[in-house]
Amino acid sequence: METHGAFSVGDKAVYPAHGVGEITDIKSRKIGGKERSFYTLKIIENGMKIMVPVETASAAGLRAIIDEQEAEEVIGILKSEEVAVKTQPWNRRYREYMEMLKSGSPREVAKVLRDLYRLKGDKDLSFGERRLLDTARSLLVAELALAHSKSEDEVEGDILTIFG
Repeated sequence: METHGAFSVGDKAVYPAHGVGEITDIKSRKIGGKERSFYTLKIIENGMKIMVPVETASAAGLRAIIDEQEAEEVIGILKSEEVAVKTQPWNRRYREYMEMLKSGSPREVAKVLRDLYRLKGDKDLSFGERRLLDTARSLLVAELALAHSKSEDEVEGDILTIFG
């Protein structure tokens, strides 16, 4: 198995705003006369392939799947009563939520999911809010499923129980 940097072919990793992917290849390419290695990351949810330079992968936010303890912390965030974003009006809040999703942090994504699930209990969500909720849910469910060795459906059920 070929290894360069922190990941090997076959490893699962998370890329900010795209979610869980699998390292399917590690290739070297000559760019500007310099040899550089790239991870090919295939995003599990949609099959998209992303080439990530090995030398800048961690700076770009590519990271390992969270472990079980971190997954429990994320579940704790979902159960928490606090509200992460109180900004008004909605378009400013939307931008803050987008930044939180782009951060790649499962804790930040959990806050977006929690806030929007709670909001959904109070009112009908707008199209933009529903899209943010769906994105946060899909990013989090895939990673929690791997961290807890559960199916995505089981994790989805766990999340619905929290907000039920």
